[in-house]
Amino acid sequence: MKLSPSVRQGSALVGIAGTLLLAGCAAESSSAETTTATPAPQASADASPSATGAGSATGSTYKDGTYSADGSYQTPETVEKISVSITLSDDTVTKVEVTGDPQAAETKHYQSQFIGGISAQVVGKKLDEISVSRVSGSSLTSKGFNQALATIRTEAAG
Repeated sequence: MKLSPSVRQGSALVGIAGTLLLAGCAAESSSAETTTATPAPQASADASPSATGAGSATGSTYKDGTYSADGSYQTPETVEKISVSITLSDDTVTKVEVTGDPQAAETKHYQSQFIGGISAQVVGKKLDEISVSRVSGSSLTSKGFNQALATIRTEAAG
């Protein structure tokens, strides 16, 4: 089947436009970003969260304490997991720890960047204000973090 030159040109232009559109999506800055307008996903994490600490501040939505949960996310090569531990006081995050278990070499790099930058993005913020989209160039790890965060919110509210 032979296509006319105008059909070939049109197809090429559509392909280029699509490529530019996708490139624009990937051209986000590599600095840390958090969003507050989008609520965290309410998916369940693959771990049983644990809470320690008995205090509860008056008027708070969440019980004070330290909560832990695991989250997972899909990379092009594997499914990766991270463990998240958050300490709350008066609905505010006072401490965060993230531990990775990278299955791929590239994941080790991105998880390391995420772990190095997450504290600056969440410590001092209200738990309900946190929804991480990208930390130090790592956007996929954020999905696992937000998944664990949803589990922690449920546990801390209960």
